[in-house]
Amino acid sequence: MKQITKKALLLLAILSPLLAEAQLNKISNKSTMTYPVTKEGAVKDNYFGTEVSDPYRWLEDDRSEETKAWVVAQNAVTQKYMAQIPYRNLIKARLTHLMNYEKYSQPFKKGAYTYFYKNTGLQNQSVLYRQKGDQEAEIFLDPNTFSKDATTSMASIDFSKDGSLCAYQLSAGGSDWTNVVVMKTTDKTIVGDALIDVKFSGIAWHGNEGFYYSSYDKPKEGSELSGLTQYHKLYFHKLSTDQKYDVLIFGGEKTPRRYVGAELTEDEHYLIISAANTTSGNELYIKDLKEPGSAIISVVDNFDQNHSVVDNVGTKLYIYTNLNAPNGRIVTVDAADPKPANWKELIKETANVLTPSTGGGKLFTNYIVDAVTKVLQYDMNGKLEHEIELPGLGTAIGFSSKKHEKELFYTFTSYVYPTTIFKYDVANGKSTLYKKSGVDFDPLQYESKQFFYASKDGTKVPIIITYKKGTPLNGKNPTVLYGYGGFNISLTPAFSTSVVALLEQGGIYAVANLRGGGEYGEQWHLAGTKLQKQNVFDDFIAAAEYLIDQKYTAKEYLASMGGSNGGLLVGATMAQRPDLFKVTFPAVGVLDMLRYHKFTSGAGWAYDYGTSEDSERMFEYLYKYSPVHALKPGVAYPATLITTADHDDRVVPAHSFKFAATLQKDQGGDAPVLISIQTNAGHGAGKPTDKAIEEIADKWAFMFYNMGLVYKPLQ
Repeated sequence: MKQITKKALLLLAILSPLLAEAQLNKISNKSTMTYPVTKEGAVKDNYFGTEVSDPYRWLEDDRSEETKAWVVAQNAVTQKYMAQIPYRNLIKARLTHLMNYEKYSQPFKKGAYTYFYKNTGLQNQSVLYRQKGDQEAEIFLDPNTFSKDATTSMASIDFSKDGSLCAYQLSAGGSDWTNVVVMKTTDKTIVGDALIDVKFSGIAWHGNEGFYYSSYDKPKEGSELSGLTQYHKLYFHKLSTDQKYDVLIFGGEKTPRRYVGAELTEDEHYLIISAANTTSGNELYIKDLKEPGSAIISVVDNFDQNHSVVDNVGTKLYIYTNLNAPNGRIVTVDAADPKPANWKELIKETANVLTPSTGGGKLFTNYIVDAVTKVLQYDMNGKLEHEIELPGLGTAIGFSSKKHEKELFYTFTSYVYPTTIFKYDVANGKSTLYKKSGVDFDPLQYESKQFFYASKDGTKVPIIITYKKGTPLNGKNPTVLYGYGGFNISLTPAFSTSVVALLEQGGIYAVANLRGGGEYGEQWHLAGTKLQKQNVFDDFIAAAEYLIDQKYTAKEYLASMGGSNGGLLVGATMAQRPDLFKVTFPAVGVLDMLRYHKFTSGAGWAYDYGTSEDSERMFEYLYKYSPVHALKPGVAYPATLITTADHDDRVVPAHSFKFAATLQKDQGGDAPVLISIQTNAGHGAGKPTDKAIEEIADKWAFMFYNMGLVYKPLQ
C-alpha cells in the first residue's frame, strides 16, 4: 500500500469538500450508465411443470474465457465509477489511519510457550508470535511471507499436546481448500509430509504419532472452486508417511456424510466424531484410544439436534446438547454406555442460549441475553461459583484453557467498546486488563442502544442502534441497516473500525437480530427457515421502517448491508421493497435459490432453505423470493454495489454474477448497478488488510455519493 504523507493528507482534507461540491454534478450521469453487454442464453429448467429461464447460466462456468472477460469488463466499469467520486481517497485515507494500530489476539499456551497473533497496524496478515516466560517475544510464523501479494493466509494452526509439533493450513486466495504443513516447533523445521486438498477441517493430534483431519474428494465435474463437494471423510495421517497411505476412519461409501469433524479429549483418551448432512443437527460418536482396535461407538444416531462433547473426567463425559432443550444444556454420562437414555442433567436449560467452554478445571456457560453476553463459572459437579463481571453490555469470548492452568484469557467488545483482552483468575473470579486497544476512538463520544420493534406478524425483534452522541433524530442521517438471519448464527455486538468511519460522519449503524439466527435458541432459528424464511425478510423490512418512523433516517438516506446468507437477505428485501432503501450492499450472497445446492457444499444448507427439488410447494416458495428471479423489468431499484470474489468456493461468485446481470438489465430507475469482483480473494476469511480497506472505502464512497452527501474531513 502506498503511504500517504501528512502534507498530502492535510491538502486533501482542505480541498476535499470544495472538490466534492464542485464535482458531484460532473460524475457520469447515472441514468445513462453503460454496462458491459451480457449475452443471454436459451437455457430453461422445468420445475414441477413450471418453466424457468436461466439466460445467464453460462456465467456459472468460472473457467471460461467468456466469464473472465465479463469479470474484467464489469470491474472496469465499477473502478471508473469509483474513481470519479471526489472524496473516495479521503475515506480510504481515514480508514487507513483508523486501522493503523497494534492489534493482538488472545494468548494461548502450548508447551513451554505462550503464543499470540499481532498486527503492527497495516500488515496484510497478522503474525504469530511466541514467548517463553518473561523473555522477549519472537516471530513464529509470518503469513505475509507466504506469497508476494499476501493473499495466501494461514487458515488455522493446531499443536500437539506437548507443543513440540504443529500443523498449519494454508489458504491460497481465500479458498476453503487448504494445504497442511507440519513443523517442529523447537527449530521450526518442516516435516516432509505436507498434505494437499483439505477442506473444512481441523487438525486433531494424537500424541506425536500423527493427526486426524477431514476432506472431500476433489470435484470430478466443474472447477475445484465451484464443483459439488458431497461427502466428507475423516482420515488419520501418520507422521513421516505419504498422504496416499492415510487411513480412512469415518465417512466414505459406508457412512456417507456431508460434514465430518473430529477432536480429542484433552487427556487424549477419546476421539470424538461429529457427523452431519446439513448445517444443523449432528450424529455423535466416540472411540476409546486407550484400547487398541476399539470400535467407534454411537452416542447419538440421528441428526435431529446438536451435540458435542465439552470435556471428560476419566470415563465421565460432559456433553452439550439441545435435545429436549432448545436453548441448550449440559449432561453427563459414562463412556461405557453413552446413549441419551443414560444422560444425567448437570446444568439445566435456561431462557437464554448456551455456549459452553472449559478452562482451569471449570465449566463456563456463555449465555446470550437479548443478543449480549452473560458468563457463569461452575465446578465440574455443576455448582455455580462465579458470574464473570464484564465491562458492560457486549460480547465476551474465550474462557478456554487447559485443566491445569490457573488463569485464562477472554476478549470483550461492543459497538462502542474496542476489542480488549482480559486475564481471568479462575480461583477468585477476578478479571484484570491485559491488552487495551490502541485504536483512535473515544467511546465516550458515542452511544449504543437496544430497542425492540414489532415485525409484520407482531413478533418483537431486538435492534441495536449506534451513533455519535448529539446526533439529531431529524430523518437525515446516513444509516446502514445490517442483518443476517440464518443458520442459527447470532449477531452480537462487536467493534469495527470501518463502522467508526461512518459514525464520525454523523452516520448511524443499526443491527437487527432477525429470526433465523440463534439469539433466542432453536425455535428462533426454525422460525426463519424453509417455508418460514419470509419471516426473516419481514423482520428486516420492519427494522427499516422502524428506523424511518423513529426519525433516525429516511429512505433517501438508508442503506441495507449483509454478506453470504445476509447477501440473500439484502437481495430479497430490495426486490420486495425497492422503495425502502436508497443503497444496497449484497455481499458474497446466496442469490439463486433454485440452484444454490448444486455448487460446492451448498446442498448442506438445505436445512435452512429447502431445495427447489424437494416439492412443488418448496419450489414455488423459493422461486417467489429468490433474488435472481424476483427482480422485475422496469422497476426503479436502489443504487446497488454487489461484491464477490473469484476464489469464493463457499458461495460461488456465479450467484452475484447472475444477479448483477439481471439487475442491470431490469433496472428501471437511474440508480447505478455495479459489481466489484476481487481477484485472489474468497468468502472473506484471510482477506489482506489492503483489500479490506479498498472494499470498505468503495462502499462508503458509493453510499455517500448516491445519497447526495459529502464525506467531510474531521476538524
